[in-house]
Amino acid sequence: MVGRIPVMDVQPVVDLGRQSAKATVGEPFPVSATIFREGHDKLGAEVVLISPDGVRQAPVRMEKLVDPVDRHRAWVTPTTTGAWTFEVQAWSDPIATWVHAAEIKVPAGIDVELMFTEGRLLLEQVRSLLPRKATAEAKVLAGAIKAAADTARPPEARLAQLLAGDVSAVLAAYPLRELLSVAGPYPAYADRERALYGSWYEFFPRSEGAVQDPTTGAITSGTFATAAERLDAVAAMGFDVLYMPPIHPIGEVNRKGPNNTLTPGPTDPGSPWAIGSKHGGHDAIHPELGTFDDFDAFVARAGELGLEVALDLALQAAPDHPWVTSNPEWFTTRADGTIAYAENPPKKYQDIYPVNFDNDPRGICREVLRIVRLWMSHGVRIFRVDNPHTKPLQFWEWLLAEVRRTDPDVLFLSEAFTKPPMMHGLGSVGFHQSYTYFTWRTAKWEIEEYLREVSSESDHLMRPNFFVNTPDILHEFLQYGGPAAFKIRAALAATSVPSWGVYAGYELFEHVALKPGSEEYLDTEKFQIRIRDWEGAEAAGRSLAPYLTRLNEIRRSHVSLQRLRNITVHHADDENILVFSKRAEGRAGEPDDTVIVVINLDPHGTRETTVHLDMPALGLDWSDSFVVHDEITGADWTWGEHDYVRLDPGHEPAHVLTVRSPA
Repeated sequence: MVGRIPVMDVQPVVDLGRQSAKATVGEPFPVSATIFREGHDKLGAEVVLISPDGVRQAPVRMEKLVDPVDRHRAWVTPTTTGAWTFEVQAWSDPIATWVHAAEIKVPAGIDVELMFTEGRLLLEQVRSLLPRKATAEAKVLAGAIKAAADTARPPEARLAQLLAGDVSAVLAAYPLRELLSVAGPYPAYADRERALYGSWYEFFPRSEGAVQDPTTGAITSGTFATAAERLDAVAAMGFDVLYMPPIHPIGEVNRKGPNNTLTPGPTDPGSPWAIGSKHGGHDAIHPELGTFDDFDAFVARAGELGLEVALDLALQAAPDHPWVTSNPEWFTTRADGTIAYAENPPKKYQDIYPVNFDNDPRGICREVLRIVRLWMSHGVRIFRVDNPHTKPLQFWEWLLAEVRRTDPDVLFLSEAFTKPPMMHGLGSVGFHQSYTYFTWRTAKWEIEEYLREVSSESDHLMRPNFFVNTPDILHEFLQYGGPAAFKIRAALAATSVPSWGVYAGYELFEHVALKPGSEEYLDTEKFQIRIRDWEGAEAAGRSLAPYLTRLNEIRRSHVSLQRLRNITVHHADDENILVFSKRAEGRAGEPDDTVIVVINLDPHGTRETTVHLDMPALGLDWSDSFVVHDEITGADWTWGEHDYVRLDPGHEPAHVLTVRSPA
């Protein structure tokens, strides 16, 4: 039922409040609502955040937005993990109504003494409601009450005292709430910070430390022990999460050969996503990688270096997976009696059987939960989920709720490049992060639109993770853009959203596609082991690792880059120059942290133009000048509303500028 003061279209509300909006410990999120009333009397509104243990936080006053009409908003910040709720409270505000009338009538000489009498009565009402400890506030109101009754003074002077800053502050802190209306509570779940912020690095453990015999060409797979030796370099580049594709036994039936061919050789390793063989299934480790003790040692070493290990959760099976024998009902049998393999026409995956979740759903649910808890017991607290959009939302809602119930720190990343409703649905039912369309957003206008979308339109549904490349996706921008293209995409991903990711080989500028028009890598690591000369590339200066390291250093030193909902897109005259800023409240009494990013999106040509800044979005007045420090080059400049930039992609395609101080 509508309250006496209508509060409508409250946001963020997911699925009519049946699901929780996305929140993160320490990150402010906006609560907004359309609030209005009949007539001309004024109203007030606040948001009350309620902690998981039921403690009501101090109300936060909502501000009325200019556009859209009657829209109000406040920013609130959860301080602990768990299931929070929030309420929107609206009321008739007799103080604001009186102030509005007095500012018009008193200068015009209309009902002057009546206005002061009404104002005095309202102030006395506020004073009577003050808590005993508010002695300073009571003194301020007493002075205002005396001024209201002092007919010997000019009306303008009396009114000025009633509207003075100290009086207004007391009235704002202790408003009179008449006709109080409450909307809510609405749920918002606050996850740990890693759900929002992190730098991801993906590698195949079988490639790290692999050795090729110079005589026969035979390749010996890397192991967890040899892959652990690569962890130091990953940590040194400033990454927080090390993600590995499936580490389970790989099917031998219908195994794929190099570049997804159907004619594998006897030593071809197959795709890690073709899970299961005579050596076991999802609860086993590929024997060439090592044992569970070796895996535990790998996870422990990663932890020592400050890295969390993310493991792939791919709910599918090779034809020789143990499930095919033990539970054939978990798959789809075709009219000819064969089990259907995976297809995404024109792509065919003859080495993979999809799971049919409508056959024995209870048994499948129990088995998947068992597998997830097994890997959790071995130190995995992050899962990257392969193709979750090909499984029922109902299943994911159940699984993620079961895990959250006992282990709320465990996170799930959705790898779903599909239609927006499904991507948003996966986020709504509990996925903590999502892959996005970022890889395919390369033009300035579409990047600007997408940044606005992920930061302020879909932020309550899904958190984006901007991977610059994946084993499946080598965009033509990287294929033909040269080293500058790799810098551009890394700088853009690392500074525009809190979570970004890199697949191994990016720092070596790997850019050769299987064929023209394809986004598949030539000799893709999905089907074969790839040996890389990391040290040789760095020694020869052919590595992007130092640049990635610097980007991650900048991210760690700027809280503004660790937040999602704080981006402002500014204007540049050149259609290849993108400019945006991110601003966040400083930590522990420090000044606000503001970063301006200017990127040349053209990897082939130098661009020079003027950028035009929204100064209030930077916390500055339109006429201010200020000092900016380039975190990439170390240069300092004095900037204002309009600024000249020149970016040569062959030298440095991006400015990452810290706003240091007024000039």
